[in-house]
Amino acid sequence: MVQQVTEGVSIMVETFYQPAHSNPVNSEYLFAYRITIENLSAHPMKLLSRHWHIVDSNGTHREVEGDGVVGQQPVVSPGDTYQYTSACNLNSDIGKMYGTYLMENLFHKRKITVAIPEFQLIAPAKLN
Repeated sequence: MVQQVTEGVSIMVETFYQPAHSNPVNSEYLFAYRITIENLSAHPMKLLSRHWHIVDSNGTHREVEGDGVVGQQPVVSPGDTYQYTSACNLNSDIGKMYGTYLMENLFHKRKITVAIPEFQLIAPAKLN
């Protein structure tokens, strides 16, 4: 698990290889990741959008942007957490992801960019 705190917002990431949805013979690898967003600040924070960088070990680099996460723009109250799970497909058995969330402090109406720490996507067979 990796974690990073930006302006009172903690982002924690856990990853899971999905062998049942992968096909290594065809260079298709699926990884799930669970994000936990914890509001350590004194004010409610709304997640407006996301910007991901997805990198395969074969050199492919993709960027994904969009509103919210998993179809939601959650508001996280002070001291609360919001958790979601999503997935990413790669064409190699090793890769990484990192990015940012655009969040709004609902008290000050100020937007901040929250870092999503870089995390590795590694098929277990590569660890042997």
